[in-house]
Amino acid sequence: MFTDWLELGLLVVVGFLSGAVNAVAGGGSLLVFPALLATGMPPLVANVTNSVAQGPGFVGAAISQRDDLKGNSRRLWTTSIAACAGSAIGCALLMVLPGEVFDAVVPALVGLSAVLMAFQNTIRTWLGSPAEGAPDRTVLLTVGIFLASIYGGYFGGARSVILIAILVLAATDSMRRLNALKSWLGMIGSAATLVVYALIAPVDWVAVAMLVPTTVIGGFAGGKLAQRLPSTLLRYLVVVIAAGVALYMAFD
Repeated sequence: MFTDWLELGLLVVVGFLSGAVNAVAGGGSLLVFPALLATGMPPLVANVTNSVAQGPGFVGAAISQRDDLKGNSRRLWTTSIAACAGSAIGCALLMVLPGEVFDAVVPALVGLSAVLMAFQNTIRTWLGSPAEGAPDRTVLLTVGIFLASIYGGYFGGARSVILIAILVLAATDSMRRLNALKSWLGMIGSAATLVVYALIAPVDWVAVAMLVPTTVIGGFAGGKLAQRLPSTLLRYLVVVIAAGVALYMAFD
């Protein structure tokens, strides 16, 4: 429970920034996680609280982009099933594995998120995207979404970044439609984690209540400014913060 108004104010500001960064560049959850740690939350509680609080943002994005999901029902169904199953498994791993495993693994996952965000364009170029008009790489797409969702269920930071990278590499479609699918899969994964975490995880609901509305407002504002702000600058700001959090947690 929060006792300091400064902590509540921090969550309001970070929630707004997280929503804006998610709308423009992705990775906003990596801003919320260190803010929750700064309030004195244990890493496990900060992780599940962050995951629950980020969910409504995916719902809003998926609804606003629903028209771009039409036209490929097979891709939508297979990736949705993979996202739901993977997220549930990730949640189960978080709850079953000892806390020492989480403390050891999370710095590496945060660091991985920072690396993927920093070099996502280079990685896409290196691996190559499907040729225009070619069919989806269905196995790579399904397995990739499944593994990314396990990651998202265990530790939700930068889930969107990993999802869109996999979609660009394995699916043939416009970036607009792939981004809509990313939002949909993020919503499906968040719904699965929300159900599991709400029932059995140590969620700090006061923090969730502070973060959800500010994240939604920030997402709306970020969406309005997305075409004006330098998304690369914002992305690298999140990279620097994520790298700092990873180093702090690794050596704390």
